[in-house]
Amino acid sequence: MYRESEKRLIAVFFGGNSSEYEVSLESAFAVIKAINTEKYETVLIGIERETGRWLWYRGALQNIREDCWQKDETCIPVYPSMDHRVHGLHYMKEGRMCTLELDAAFPILHGKNGEDGTVQGVLELMGVPVIGCGLLSSALCMDKDLAHRVVAAAGIQTAQAAVIQTESREEEIRKSACRIGYPLFVKPVRAGSSFGITKVLSERELPAAVEEAFCHDSAVILEKAVEGFEVGCAVLGTRELITGEVDEIQLSQGFFDYTEKYTLRTSSIHVPARIPERKAREIKDTALRIYRLLGCSGFARVDMFLTPSGEIYFNEVNTIPGFTAHSRYPNMLKAAGMSFEEVVDRLIMGWQLR
Repeated sequence: MYRESEKRLIAVFFGGNSSEYEVSLESAFAVIKAINTEKYETVLIGIERETGRWLWYRGALQNIREDCWQKDETCIPVYPSMDHRVHGLHYMKEGRMCTLELDAAFPILHGKNGEDGTVQGVLELMGVPVIGCGLLSSALCMDKDLAHRVVAAAGIQTAQAAVIQTESREEEIRKSACRIGYPLFVKPVRAGSSFGITKVLSERELPAAVEEAFCHDSAVILEKAVEGFEVGCAVLGTRELITGEVDEIQLSQGFFDYTEKYTLRTSSIHVPARIPERKAREIKDTALRIYRLLGCSGFARVDMFLTPSGEIYFNEVNTIPGFTAHSRYPNMLKAAGMSFEEVVDRLIMGWQLR
């Protein structure tokens, strides 16, 4: 059984069989650097993009960021053990099976096959505690339709929407869009980082937008565009919750798509948001309600819209938001007085307090 010290052994998962693979590498690189090595020992588990294989990586940290980690000769295939006496991973060494007994797992995996509850479910079957949201909340938050239904049932405003399936007829789709009204957004129901999302201004643009969304999921949601701008709130904790300062996305054109999220070519992020303190407090309180309603734990970023009249609309919850030093989540907490290293440390400590 692998154990180099008496420190807690934390498995950090990165990569993933996902369109957000590259984002995971950047986030994981930053998180691994920030983990307090005097308190914790880390085991780095990379998930190959194409094959989905789990590999124990022991090479240079920079190789993760440069996406050449899987070529390292130190990589060893590992396999989840469903034996709760093991609560860890198996690997082969010199013809015999060995184990990595884990104290906890920290998935830094974005999008499908990582943020959607799939990996969290495997870890729960292994008997390994997860740092962050568990299976149910991860799956629920990834599903835009179900998340909106739960939040709306609690009296929080959500945009008017309709879900269409692959078998939906063109006329049915057109009528749903007309009922909602233009402009509207066409989105995959279960996808992250704005993949497959199109802002549609007229009926003429609808078919191509629907086709694009179906490239990313088997269900698509048509959602009324909310007038105003997007605000976000970082939430940290499980029992006692901490919020960061509210941030604000300022757009000069279009919407906050994948390119804008990671380049900010034509947009800006303001933290704290340029809104009255009273409204910021209301947004924080709404974020906390949504976080609890959807069963979140550990950490998440709650995104909302603020209309010109001051109304708050729920947008989505990112259960594993971007985690580089320049990402929205740590920057909201930084504005509230917490360093990146402190955020990571509190996350890992929070698992032990559950």
